[in-house]
Amino acid sequence: MERFFRNPHTIRKKRQGPLGAYIDDFAQLLSEQGYTRECARRLLRVVAEFSQWLSCLHLTVKDIKVTNVKRFFRSRVRCQPAARGSAASLKAFFELLYRKGAVAAPIRAVKKTPIDKMLGDFSLYLQQERALAPGTIANYLLDTKKFLAHRFGRRPVNISKLAAAEVVESVQRLALPISRKRAKVMTSGLRTFLRYARYQGLIRSNLAACVPAIADWSVASIPKGLPTEHVKRALASCDRKSAIGRRDYAILLLLARLGLRAGEVCLLHLEDIDWQVGSLTIRGKGNYCSQLPLPPDVGRAIADYLKNGRQRSSDRSVFLKTCAPVANLSSGTIGLIVNKALARAGINPYQKGAHQFRHALATKMLRQGASLAEIGEILRHQHPQTTSIYAKVDIASLRRLALPWPGGSR
Repeated sequence: MERFFRNPHTIRKKRQGPLGAYIDDFAQLLSEQGYTRECARRLLRVVAEFSQWLSCLHLTVKDIKVTNVKRFFRSRVRCQPAARGSAASLKAFFELLYRKGAVAAPIRAVKKTPIDKMLGDFSLYLQQERALAPGTIANYLLDTKKFLAHRFGRRPVNISKLAAAEVVESVQRLALPISRKRAKVMTSGLRTFLRYARYQGLIRSNLAACVPAIADWSVASIPKGLPTEHVKRALASCDRKSAIGRRDYAILLLLARLGLRAGEVCLLHLEDIDWQVGSLTIRGKGNYCSQLPLPPDVGRAIADYLKNGRQRSSDRSVFLKTCAPVANLSSGTIGLIVNKALARAGINPYQKGAHQFRHALATKMLRQGASLAEIGEILRHQHPQTTSIYAKVDIASLRRLALPWPGGSR
């Protein structure tokens, strides 16, 4: 508390009421999560006011309910306008109370819908029974929620009455605006959900078999990577005098020089960097770990960010958000960093996201004489067939294999 408030009388007042015993822990949490002094003061004021409001009504921590929280905000709005982040601050504080054992169950201001309840049970099944990766679980839950919302809207969720034709119609509708690969993930998630629903007795027929397959022929497309000049312009667009610029530059270098996937950048921890040997431990798909050499320029960029850009945090992830609450980045955030860098450089590629740097590295290595086996080793492909798609961009070699046109040239 002393970090955010200087007046001893103010600090004593904030510690009054039934919540006063926990407000110092909340202040410590805000400090660890990187909140600025002004923002933290505002959030602590809300908690202190709620504590005083409970005291006036002779209520204790055990009496905190959603109805009381709503009553507090209604009374507060009559006295002063609602400050930004007030509800979020109480939500974070209630989570702290739950972790401390002060309340028996989490206090949630938003009532769960039937879809939320079903998705919560499905999430536990995916974690405990299927042991899927967090990213896969997130995709499956998102796609299932879209499917249920499209099928039932605001009506009661009764999947026991689902028909095969309705499943097919929803898949066709939801697959239209997304790519083939993303659609394949969606259909895989829906099949898993429908199998789970049958396992739970929510449906009787095997509706998972009704989910249509997405046509996606092997090596049918040509990988589209950024030209080398575009990669250089994207790197040069980062303002390396700012904390955000140092972070983004280090991330883009990892994508461009080592061909990391966005998820692999997110999973990179401080312990994964061996500065003495000059290597990185990469956690890839399926919890597969591999060692990669750390190029000097990439190492210097990461070191510069760690020394002069990374916020202090107990989180061991290398790359963190720059705004509070401080946390590790997501794959979507990595994609946004890439797209913003390309936009600053005046580049508008056909394909978006971080994977185009991976394609650019493979294409560059191939044109410099590297074999497909060497490319597969750098990109950490588990199957040679995955790397074989890059043979399609080696135009010079393919030209030598082309058969002469029947009848000769004219």
